[in-house]
Amino acid sequence: VAERHPGASQLTSSAHTIPARRTIYHPKEWSDFVLIICSGRATSSIALPDGRRQILSFLLPGDIVFAAGLFESISGRSVEAITEVTYRKFKRSEFKKLLFEYPDLIEKLSKIWREETMRADQLAHDLGRRKASERIARLILSLAERLARRGMMRGQTMDFPLRQRHIADAMGLTPVHVSKVMGEFQRAGMIEINSRSLTIINAAELRQVAGP
Repeated sequence: VAERHPGASQLTSSAHTIPARRTIYHPKEWSDFVLIICSGRATSSIALPDGRRQILSFLLPGDIVFAAGLFESISGRSVEAITEVTYRKFKRSEFKKLLFEYPDLIEKLSKIWREETMRADQLAHDLGRRKASERIARLILSLAERLARRGMMRGQTMDFPLRQRHIADAMGLTPVHVSKVMGEFQRAGMIEINSRSLTIINAAELRQVAGP
């Protein structure tokens, strides 16, 4: 949002690259910056004292690491790199000033907040009421849709660096259950997984599994 806006030249920023499986942001970390993902994939999650975690969202290029971070100094979330991640840090005070100077930017950010809220509501619904196969099908379709909007799909193929533990922690399942469902999807000819990519072979059937 910030980098593509006409007022971006007013912002002071710095680029940072972090290896896979490293923490980008700690839950109780105090920060005066707004972070935006430039490349790579990351998770935003909350965890219990015993280490169990719930992944709240998968962060893609262009995503603000913590939308409320525009106004809050502590996120309460842990952000971890799945792949190597490059992100930019913008000073919050400058970012907020830009919002008042460019009202159209507020509208764009409002859309981001609405989408984040809708995904959170949908996650609560999925975890509470949907079967494992429905949850995973919806996750695949959601990622494909978000990547397509960013022009990051190759036909029906997307980069898919997620491991079974990532999907399990996002969908409230065990890695064994995730492996079983993903295997069923592949045998049914709905998807194909090669190395770190996933191809949707039969989108109509996958949507049918995902449910309304």
